Amino acid sequence: MTETILANAQLVLDQEVLRGTIRIEGGVITAIDQGGAVPAGAIDCEGDLVMPGLIELHTDNLERHIEPRPKVNWPHASAIIAHDAELASVGITTVFDALRVGSVVSNKKVNYGEYARLLADEILDLRAKGALRISHFLHLRAEVCSETLTKELAKFGPQDRIGIVSLMDHTPGQRQFRDMTQLRAYVCGKHGLSEEEFAAHVDNQKALSARLGAEHEAAAVAQAARFGAVLASHDDTTAEQVAVSARHGAHFAEFPTTIEAARACHQAGIKVMMGAPNLIRGGSHSGNVAASVLAEADLLDIVSSDYVPSALLSAGLLLGDLWGDIARGVRTVTAAPAEAAGLRDRGALRVGLRGDVIRVQRLAGITRLRGTWVQGARV
Repeated sequence: MTETILANAQLVLDQEVLRGTIRIEGGVITAIDQGGAVPAGAIDCEGDLVMPGLIELHTDNLERHIEPRPKVNWPHASAIIAHDAELASVGITTVFDALRVGSVVSNKKVNYGEYARLLADEILDLRAKGALRISHFLHLRAEVCSETLTKELAKFGPQDRIGIVSLMDHTPGQRQFRDMTQLRAYVCGKHGLSEEEFAAHVDNQKALSARLGAEHEAAAVAQAARFGAVLASHDDTTAEQVAVSARHGAHFAEFPTTIEAARACHQAGIKVMMGAPNLIRGGSHSGNVAASVLAEADLLDIVSSDYVPSALLSAGLLLGDLWGDIARGVRTVTAAPAEAAGLRDRGALRVGLRGDVIRVQRLAGITRLRGTWVQGARV
C-alpha cells in the first residue's frame, strides 16, 4: 500500500492554517497531526503550504491544445494528454472538461460544427486506459442559440461522467454580448466579416434564438437531470435572468456579468463563480463586472481558471490576501467548487477524503508549485 507523508508544512485546513503533518495511505487521507516534527520517511515541506488539490469546473484549455493555431487540428490523444499534464503541473487535480454542444452549420461565414461526442469518447478512453494523471469529468456547455443542440445532447447518457451542464445563450445583444461593439470586435476580428456580413450574422442569430431558444433551454434542463448532472447558468446579467436560472434549479452561476446579477444569485441561493484571469488582470476583457468588485462585496464563492490554468492557484491565494484569510481564499478553488459540483470525496484536507494535495511555496510576488499528488501518488 502506497504511503505518502508530508511533514513540517503549513496545512491549509477548512477554517485555519496550522503547521503539521498529513499522511495518505491507499489513496485517502488517514491522519493529520499538528507540529513541526518530520517523521522517518516523510517529505520535509520546509514550511511550504500544503493544501487540497485544485478543482476546475470550467476550462477552455483543451481547445487550445486541439487547435494550437487557427485551422490547425492537432491529434486529439496527444492534445488531451498534454492538457492533462499541464493541469497537473499547476496544481489542478480534478477537472471538468468543458465541451460545447449545439452547433451552427448553415452560416458559411460564421459556423461551428459538432465535436463534443467524439472528443468525450477520446477523453473517457484515455481515462479508462490509465493514461491521464488527474481526475476528469465532463462539462457540457449547452448553446441555446444553435441549430443542433437537442440532437447532440441525445448522444450522451448517464454513463459519460457528465458532472455539469451549463446553459449558454450567445444571442447578440444580451448577456456577455449585450455591448454590440464588443461583439462586433470579437466576431469581425475572428471571422473577417464586413459590416454588412456582421449585420446579417446578428439577424440570423436572433432569428435562430427566437425559433429554437425556448425549446433548447428546456431540453438542456431535462437532459441535465437525465445525466444526473449539476445545472449551471452562464453570463446572467439581470435579476430576471437569475430568477429563470433559479427556477431551472441552477446550483451555481458562471461569470454573472453585473453586480446586480451576482447579488440576485446569492439571494436565490446560487453560488457565484468568476474567472481567475478577470481577478488577476483587474477586470473583465469583455467589459463586464470585475471579479474583485464581487469579492469585496462578499459575492464571490468559486473561481475558475477559464482560459489560463496557472491562474487558478494564484487567484485563490490572491483572494486569501484580499480577505486576510488564506483558508477562505483557498476554499474558492477547492472545497467550494467540489460542493457546487456535488463531489463529496475531495476538496479539503480531512481524514477519509481523497489524498489529492499540492505543495506550494510563496515567494515575494511569486507562487511556486513544488508538488502535486493524486490519491497519494505524485504526478
